[in-house]
Amino acid sequence: MINMNRRKFIKTGVAGLAGITVAGGISAAVHLPGEPGIDKVKLGNSGLTVSRLAMGTGSVGGNKASNQTRLGMDKFVELARHAYDCGIRFYDTADSYGSVPYIGEAIQSLPRENITWLTKIWTSPDGSPNLQPVGNILDRLRKEGQTEYFDVVLLHCMMQAGWSNDRKHYIEGLSRAKEDGIVKAVGVSCHSYDALVEAAESPWVDVIMARINPFQSKMDGTPESINDVLGLARRNGKGIIAMKVFGEGLNVKDDEREQSFRYLITEANVHCMTLGLENMLQMDDAVEKVKRIVQTARK
Repeated sequence: MINMNRRKFIKTGVAGLAGITVAGGISAAVHLPGEPGIDKVKLGNSGLTVSRLAMGTGSVGGNKASNQTRLGMDKFVELARHAYDCGIRFYDTADSYGSVPYIGEAIQSLPRENITWLTKIWTSPDGSPNLQPVGNILDRLRKEGQTEYFDVVLLHCMMQAGWSNDRKHYIEGLSRAKEDGIVKAVGVSCHSYDALVEAAESPWVDVIMARINPFQSKMDGTPESINDVLGLARRNGKGIIAMKVFGEGLNVKDDEREQSFRYLITEANVHCMTLGLENMLQMDDAVEKVKRIVQTARK
């Protein structure tokens, strides 16, 4: 999908009007007295207010492990607490990363109401053997995370169009969990252009996690084409979380990090971003850059 152009975008039926792009600009901040560091923004119409930067926990993630969990519990907890001290109140986990128990341990002494916790569940098409009830999956994850609820639960890694038709088992289960207060917002993380287009239009989706950076690294189209779709999603009230902001480590030079943050904060149609930071120096650098760019953009 890397060569997706505007004609293809319009042909999908996502937009019938020219100039669909919504100006990115800096998302309005929510100022909370006494809270340090990173500012907070409203996550679309999800009803959630989140820190502009989330601590991701899935670098080189899979098979119930990631670079973050491979730090070991003590170092992971230290890093997550440091994030909190920096004003990061948003934690991004996934069942496939094995990171739910780690964040659960890290936030035990912190006020849960001040934290936004997003997790993702792996899915299989309807009719697949051994489908588990979604309620059972969430019960297990809540037990692992020592939490009564998750703020956001996403269907993990949607890679093609049609997910809203062949994942009804999960959609219905998460809708019930939302009604029961076990989950506050639902949505998808997208790994293809067509899946992203579907998410932008879906009335079920509250939150979208999308791959976007200014380098077109590990993305599902050009920055312009992805930003067009995310502009539509924002018009439809979706909360947008940027991921792969450094192209999975392909663009991590100091000037590239600066360029990516500036693009995401001032131009892209996103509300916030998740970063798979692995040590305190990386975290401090990211926090400093994001804070400075936000402050400069508001002048």
